[in-house]
This record gives sequence, structure tokens and C-alpha cells, in this order.
Amino acid sequence: MNRAIPSAAVLACFVAATAVAQSSTQRSALHDYRVVTVAEGLINPWSIAFLPNGDMLVTERPGRLRVVRNGKLLPDPVQGTPTVRMGGQGGLLDVVPHPNFASNRLLYLSYAKASADTMQGTTAVVRGRFENDRLTDVKEIFEAKVWSVGRGHHGSRLAFDKNGFLFITLGDRMAPPSGLLEAHPAQDLTNHFGKTIRLHDDGKVPANNPFVNNVAALPEIWSYGHRNMQGLAIHPTTGDVFTIEHGPQGGDEVNVDEPGKNYGWPVVGYGVNYRSGAAIHTGTHRVGMEQPIHIWVPSIATSGLMFYTGDKFPEWKGNLFVGGMAGEQLVRLTIDGRRVMTEEKLAQRIGRVRDVRQGTDGFIYLAIDNRDGQPTPIVRLEPVKR
Repeated sequence: MNRAIPSAAVLACFVAATAVAQSSTQRSALHDYRVVTVAEGLINPWSIAFLPNGDMLVTERPGRLRVVRNGKLLPDPVQGTPTVRMGGQGGLLDVVPHPNFASNRLLYLSYAKASADTMQGTTAVVRGRFENDRLTDVKEIFEAKVWSVGRGHHGSRLAFDKNGFLFITLGDRMAPPSGLLEAHPAQDLTNHFGKTIRLHDDGKVPANNPFVNNVAALPEIWSYGHRNMQGLAIHPTTGDVFTIEHGPQGGDEVNVDEPGKNYGWPVVGYGVNYRSGAAIHTGTHRVGMEQPIHIWVPSIATSGLMFYTGDKFPEWKGNLFVGGMAGEQLVRLTIDGRRVMTEEKLAQRIGRVRDVRQGTDGFIYLAIDNRDGQPTPIVRLEPVKR
């Protein structure tokens, strides 16, 4: 297993982030680049998606879906989005078009959903038809069994694989890692806490899911034992399911999620309790629990995951890109099969990188978040010839 070289979290204000976003050439091992602002004035942008016509969709966590068209943020949010349970880490979260969006216009959204009495929340996924800048025929296709009064650790990333299956990451909803760790909800197959889910595009359960014939498990589950996965990407060649998840204080992970496998949270891991630094896990390894392929100690607060397949940065093709919030950086990982070979830090001190996506134009786009809800931009990396 490869481990990242520890690095201190960078503290920088939004003014500094804006300055970086307008910077001149920045150097890297294989490509020089500059960071250019694409759109400004977004509040807690959480996810970016690109449509075949070049439009960019951006979710704002307070509950708005925005459109960036021809380089301009349209003033009015998209109508028809679900009502969200805003607060903490909850709200409107991921957005992903159907693989056949050009013909069926289907758009998928994950969000924090309130209970009828608003006292609890869960994670849900809807799909609707996006036409004329409106979302219509909106239907819920999945409601997670992760009800909690808390407002954190929703997970909520969405991705389609090459066979058209929809994967959904679900966090542990901040269930305390204490007492008998093996009894933690993330280790319990009768709920969705700390699980990766696999569904058909209409929300039905695939007949070959790993637990579909296990009466003691929920059939939607693909893998379990996760903490809070805020990055999900399908390898463009192998089809492997890559996820990143937040560790506690230390121990952010990159995993390859395999069907039916247990990824250990909170029994094994590489982090410690916040503030006290006291041990959480029984150790770092246990038979029957999978090891990450890469970790960060200290944490960089991972969010957003992307395999680069474009032509604007040819030397980065096939590389895995990870957003860092506490680290305020973009991380580039070279991958050999399921092994991380090298790591490079890019676009440092730019602000909290919440999402990273490849645009239809081959550039790399980043959503910059502000913890206090101040307006932040969408930026992109553009190559600069040496």
C-alpha cells in the first residue's frame, strides 16, 4: 500500500483563493497550467456536471441547481428541484446526467431529505427530465435507510458505470465510533449507513448484486464499512469503482470498492479521535476487511474524484484527481491497475476544493467552497506551453 507524504493543512481566506484563481503560470511535473475563473457568486457549490451542449450544471447546497451557459451564470435557479433539509453538511448535493441524456434528458440529484416532522433526515436520490431549463416529472428512485437527527456524513456521490448501473455513496451519518466497534451501523448490513449502493437507472435492484440473496442484508448494498465517501469515479478502462472517503483526524482513504467487501470503518483505519487524539480503531488491519490503496495522514478532507480522459493535458491522461478541502489543493495520483504510484499537489491555497470534473472541452473544473457560505467561484485548469 502506498501512503501520502504528510502535509500541513493550509489556512487561507477567500481573498487569497480569488488571487490564485487569477494567477499566472503554475508549474507541475508534466504540465504547466494556469487557474482561470469560469463563474463567480455561487453559494456552497457542491457538484459540477456537464451536458452534451456544453452547459455546466452546479448544485448549491442551500437547495439550488444553477446553469452556466456560454461562460455566464444564469441568474435564475432551475425550477423543479426537490426541497432539501439544509444545514450542517446537508442540502442539495450531487448532480449527474444519465449516460443517454442526449436522448432521454434524465438528470439525477442526491440530497438531504427531511422526515415528515422535519426532526430527522436521510439521503435520497431523484431523477427528472431537464428541458427548457426546468426539471419536470421528478421521481424519487432511492431513499436511504440512514435516518438521523444529525446533519452530517451524507456521502451522496453518484456515478454510472459503463453497463448503465447507478452507484451511490452513503456516509455513516456521524454515528459515534465507540463501544463495540463491530456493532457500528457501518458494519450492519440491515441498514445503509456507510455503504456503497448499486441500482438500475430506475432505482430497481440488480439481480446480481452481492447481497441480493442474503435475507440478513439489504439487497441494494454493493460494499460496506465506509465512513463518509465524497468522491466516486469509475475507471474508464477497467470499470473498477473508485471511492474516496474522509477519515476522522487522519486516515483519508482511496478505495477500490468491490462487491460484498467490508472496508473496515470503524474497526480498522488510520485516524484518531478529534481533539483528544485518542485511538478509535482496534488496529489498521484485520482479516476480512479491505485495505485502502492510498491514505493521507494528516487528512486533506477529500471531496470530488475524477479520472482524466481528455486531450488538453495529454501527460495526465488516465490519472486520478482528488479535491482537498482542509488541504486546499488538487491532488493528482498516477495509477497502475489498483496501485497508486505517485502523488502531486496542484493548485494549492486555492480554497476548499469541493468537486473536480472534466469538462466537455477537456479542461479540468473545480468547485470552490467556503465554510461560512461566502460566494465562491468555479475555476478551471488550462494548459500553458513551456
